[in-house]
Amino acid sequence: MKLSSATVEQTRHQIAAQPIPENHPVVGQLTNLFGEHTFFLDEEGLLIVEPADSTDGGTLSGRLVKLASWNDADHKSLAPHRPEATDVLVALVPDGSEASD
Repeated sequence: MKLSSATVEQTRHQIAAQPIPENHPVVGQLTNLFGEHTFFLDEEGLLIVEPADSTDGGTLSGRLVKLASWNDADHKSLAPHRPEATDVLVALVPDGSEASD
């Protein structure tokens, strides 16, 4: 899921992960491997946000999905693996600017 800039900022404040800037050279490689997403890095590895079921109040939410794990303690090398859905949900900005792939 590609997130709007407002949703990236809101997500960043809800989780302990940093978004990879769109203009970073690695984004093209990640897009080729995993598709069109907004990518985040945290202490465990590479993450994306996928749509999740709405809550009872109708709030849009997304689930963090881990795509790769760090190979080393210095966080310099990632090992891709099958996507692993996490238990972490984030509230998404209901502005209609999110687009899924």
